[in-house]
Amino acid sequence: MGRTVEILTGKAELCRSIMRALPDWFSEPEVIEASAQAIEELPVFGYIEADVVTALIALKPHLPDAVEIALIATRPEHHGRGAGRHLIDEAERFSHEAGARLLTVKTLAPRDREEPQFEATRRFYDRNGFIRAEVFAKLWHEDHPCLFMVKPLAGVQAGETTL
Repeated sequence: MGRTVEILTGKAELCRSIMRALPDWFSEPEVIEASAQAIEELPVFGYIEADVVTALIALKPHLPDAVEIALIATRPEHHGRGAGRHLIDEAERFSHEAGARLLTVKTLAPRDREEPQFEATRRFYDRNGFIRAEVFAKLWHEDHPCLFMVKPLAGVQAGETTL
């Protein structure tokens, strides 16, 4: 059984290490480097098993009501062992503490090709309570349609509108 910790230093190198181990998801070096640089300024949490960070999540607060999962990735040999679920739990805890009512994520939308790794990613978010909200066909690139997913967070204060 592992534990979740906040990562305060070495965020970019950890990001590079995990993303490079996932070429089926992250094959473009410039995307890996941009992600590594971007998370340096974000809250990052890691899931640790046997003193190894097996997965990470970077969170980006938006306005007062939403937190975005800017990146979540698990080393391939640890897929399916619960690290992602623990990191989603941590994102929810962080979001609640920040006063957010929504947790959001952007991922690759279905395309007309066999991509089981991205279908597995979308199913992961489905299982964890995210709703497929909208597809932005050209947000990233015309060949990389973006699926925007939203998870309303429990515990909305009395008097607030629930989603």
